[in-house]
Amino acid sequence: MAAPLARPAKTPPPRPAPPAAATAGPGRPGAPGGPGTRSGQRRAVALFTVPFFALFLGVTVLPLLYAGWMSLFREESSGLGFGGTERVFAGFGNFTEALGDEAFLRSFGNIALYCVLYIPAMVGGALILALLVDSTLARARRFFQIAYFLPHAVPGLIASLIWLYLYTPGLSPVTDALDAFGASWNFFGEDEAILSVVNISAWQWTGYNMIIFYAGLQAVPREVLEAATVDGAGALRTALQVKIPMIRPTVVLTLLFTCVGAIQLFDAPKLVQLRANTMGEDWSPTMFIYTAAFKGHDYGLAAASSLLLALVAGLLSFVVTKLGNRWKAS
Repeated sequence: MAAPLARPAKTPPPRPAPPAAATAGPGRPGAPGGPGTRSGQRRAVALFTVPFFALFLGVTVLPLLYAGWMSLFREESSGLGFGGTERVFAGFGNFTEALGDEAFLRSFGNIALYCVLYIPAMVGGALILALLVDSTLARARRFFQIAYFLPHAVPGLIASLIWLYLYTPGLSPVTDALDAFGASWNFFGEDEAILSVVNISAWQWTGYNMIIFYAGLQAVPREVLEAATVDGAGALRTALQVKIPMIRPTVVLTLLFTCVGAIQLFDAPKLVQLRANTMGEDWSPTMFIYTAAFKGHDYGLAAASSLLLALVAGLLSFVVTKLGNRWKAS
């Protein structure tokens, strides 16, 4: 007798898919308010930008507004100075006083001369060092990067004190060595003092900008450099016609930051002025503002001068950016 045929096994019916609310909970991609939705992305952007705008408002916008309010008033004393002081509204009187002050205008001339001497020397030196470290013949690159960057790790005030010691005759081994060779150099002379200030700033910032330029050179495609070598370009031609043109945005950004920082110079000339009496206490715009506020106690004039300095910095940034964009597009 033949065995009965086996019945085929019944397959269970497919289960219905769970609702979207069960699979896409909060915090999951695609969920309402999750990171994959537009609202979640907006919250993430706000989370990262709110701290910046809070600090920008607290350390930039509010101080500018407060300086603007202070610049509209001046303090006047009565009774030959024995009757106390009274704050009176001056309008734009502090601005006209600052613009009419020869010392304030002369300080911008001093800074302009300082920029003419400092910026080419510092930026050019940093670019040359970066190209040398980036060259194929360079050895111990990490060591030289750290060695060149170390001066920037020294605070500006400490660096100025170190160089003030090295400039002082009778204390400095530099002046003793010059005397031993029959040479002499007055670091605090009328014409030499500005060179002493330039040297301090260049010593502190050359290594820092060299690191920025070297990072930009590392982003240059190696294929481009190899193609230049195949075409017969030497190391110097490759550096001038290939590497430098390809890091133009980095050079322009460095020039922008250097120009803005140069007009705010304070530490180095303030300390050099202690020995170089010909510089005066208002040699730079920031020194003029410091003297007006903390020695003359004319806070209205100091606030107005600060706003004028900020205006010059903004205009200078605009000009450098425009010229840099033209250079990048050429």
